[in-house]
Formats: sequence, C-alpha cells, structure tokens
Amino acid sequence: MPQRLHLVFGGELVDPQSNTFRDVDDIDLVGIFPDYASAYDAWKSAAQRTVDNAHMRYFIAHLHRLRDEEREASATEELG
Repeated sequence: MPQRLHLVFGGELVDPQSNTFRDVDDIDLVGIFPDYASAYDAWKSAAQRTVDNAHMRYFIAHLHRLRDEEREASATEELG
C-alpha cells in the first residue's frame, strides 16, 4: 500500500480572504505526516495556537496527490 503523506504548514496572510503569504521566508513548516488523521491533529493544534491572529492560516497539503506512481517520471526526476 502506498504512503499517503501530508504536509502541514501555515503563516500570516496578506489578506484573510486570500492564500497569499505576507512573508514566504516566515512560513511555519509544522511537519510531514503519514496519514490525514495525524496531519489534521497537527493542523488543528497549530491553528488553535494562532487563533487570535485573523491573518494566520494553516493548511494541509496532500503530498501523495502531487505524484502519480503509474505515470512516467519527468526529466528532473531522472537526474539522480
């Protein structure tokens, strides 16, 4: 069974109605998690720590969706 990795990250947004970070150098990388449930717990914890700042947002990125193991590798993946 393939892994279903999830990345949890967040930071301060320029506008709470957008997904544009104020400073990409200041993005909080919470971590990479082996399943959605543990990623959700980490996301919830990070979001609750920053609940007083309306511009702070945390996200869960489904890393397993960025790659399709059945498709041929791209040229950059062949560089190793």
